[in-house]
Amino acid sequence: MPGLTAPSDYSQEPPRHPALLINSTAPFNAEPHRSDLISSYVTPADFFYKRNHGPIPIVDDIERYSVSVTGLIGNPKELYMKDIWKLPKYTVTATLQCAGNRRTAMSKTLKVKGVGWDISAIGNAVWGGAKLADVLELIGINKPSQITPSGGKHVEFISIDKCKEENGGPYKASIPLSQATNPEADVLLAYEMNGEPLNRDHGYPLRVIVPGVIGARSVKWLDSINILAEECQGFFMQRDYKMFPPSVNWDNINWSTRRPQMDFPVQSAICSLEDVNVVKPGKITIKGYAVSGGGRGIERVDVSVDGGKTWMEASRFQKAGVPYTSDDASSDKWAWVLFKVEADIPMSAEIVAKAVDTAANVQPEDVEVIWNLRGILNTSWHRVHVRVGHSSM
Repeated sequence: MPGLTAPSDYSQEPPRHPALLINSTAPFNAEPHRSDLISSYVTPADFFYKRNHGPIPIVDDIERYSVSVTGLIGNPKELYMKDIWKLPKYTVTATLQCAGNRRTAMSKTLKVKGVGWDISAIGNAVWGGAKLADVLELIGINKPSQITPSGGKHVEFISIDKCKEENGGPYKASIPLSQATNPEADVLLAYEMNGEPLNRDHGYPLRVIVPGVIGARSVKWLDSINILAEECQGFFMQRDYKMFPPSVNWDNINWSTRRPQMDFPVQSAICSLEDVNVVKPGKITIKGYAVSGGGRGIERVDVSVDGGKTWMEASRFQKAGVPYTSDDASSDKWAWVLFKVEADIPMSAEIVAKAVDTAANVQPEDVEVIWNLRGILNTSWHRVHVRVGHSSM
């Protein structure tokens, strides 16, 4: 790809914040401390989780950088950044979450394969860029469309990023054409994050943002767009990020029996406390995040300080001074909500959080019932433990 290259080694990695919790260095995968994660509604780029499969690509000439659009269309086209910048710019506040968020807790039931994420492989940002529906109109695909005249039903995004899982080939994923050409789906070709140009870890100069869908479909360092009759056949669509029942193991797995995971389920986690805590007697404040995929808002967050026997409802908020209503036009439908509640804690307690979305979907109580061999979509009740410690006189 002119202007954009994928290094063969890790000698030219970008700088990262020293407070990140590193899960692997090559490729670099890291998440923030949970308390840093909820320090603001919009996650700063420094504290936004880093999920990589290889060395970070480098832009050596932004003027020469272009994205090729090919496949089942009448007129293949090269799009340069100036073409993207000319289109109407939209900003979408959307939460991205790695499908493996909270994998370490799932591994406690039975070991799973994958990056050992705690609860912070998630972040909420304001993404700026062109709507994919507008970009596809440039090549003659109307909005909305189910199929192109040549039989295209899926839009594949191909990165410059090279992965060992693809035998050195590029990372790629796809979404249905009906989603890509629907302006209400808010799929972006994004060049900004929180009002600044994307940094290298997060896809500079151009990436896809697919709101409400697992992060694996929001392809970074975009190289090309391909219109296909069938969904992408890449590794991360066909042999990864699929949800299997607990009965499936590595000896009996049949990848073709499951569809690629798209929307993520309702999720919440407590971020103001670690897994085990010592607190002073009296009230404590319990804070965290809650989010659901597919544009479904959070109807409520329930918190228990007795392991789930009794519950209290937490307050939910997005923007300061604006009441959060899950289905209101003023609320960010693709974004998380932060929650907060105060509680008196007995001598020792198991504190639990669970969220309910606008479709009345609720997090499952136990991780065992959703255990899967890849450790994805752990949306079970989030639990932390506290005991009261008395200071000596």
